[in-house]
Amino acid sequence: MRVQIVLFDGFDPLDAVAPYEVLYAGGTASGGAVTVELVTAEGPRPVAAGIGGLVLQATAALDPDRADLILVPGAAGRLEEGEEGPDELVHVLLARALETELPALLKAAKDDPGVTLASVCGGSILLALAGLLEGRRATTHHSGLDVLATTGVHAVDARVVDDGDLVTAAGVTSGLDLGLHLLEREVGPQIAHAVETLFAHERRGIVWRDQGPAPATF
Repeated sequence: MRVQIVLFDGFDPLDAVAPYEVLYAGGTASGGAVTVELVTAEGPRPVAAGIGGLVLQATAALDPDRADLILVPGAAGRLEEGEEGPDELVHVLLARALETELPALLKAAKDDPGVTLASVCGGSILLALAGLLEGRRATTHHSGLDVLATTGVHAVDARVVDDGDLVTAAGVTSGLDLGLHLLEREVGPQIAHAVETLFAHERRGIVWRDQGPAPATF
């Protein structure tokens, strides 16, 4: 499984680094069955996260033809002077990302039946604002579920939602659970268990899928 994790200016670092470490460890545990790289729409470059001045180096350009899975993080950080309202922060940063070539590249990935899209936290909102998730089932940080629903997405309040070629995760630490679920799904439970043990992290909750009977109202 070839994984590309997308960076953009103002990305949330844990959204990207948590699944990166899990998937990288999965590649080691599986003898190379998983590869993972950091990419941008523009190509190799240093990318400033939205928190603490952290800069990560993207090593390649986002290229759906070279990926089996493309993962999009959310955004975080402070608004610039003159921009008001913490509730608008994610929208400001994601809107800037949407002004790049990123939406077109993500659409190409969505249209490729061999590529799975994944996201952590506000990454699903970025995908939704790009017009790529209408009618799909997805999750995001609990504070953004209403926003997600306004884009035509069936918003699900779950830690990880598996909708086939779209797998989304909720708040930032859920990126660990997302990575482990993807390892289990694509490589196998023994690899996922080995990485879970290495990280001393037990996954929380049940991965939500659109399967089985709907529950009665409690």
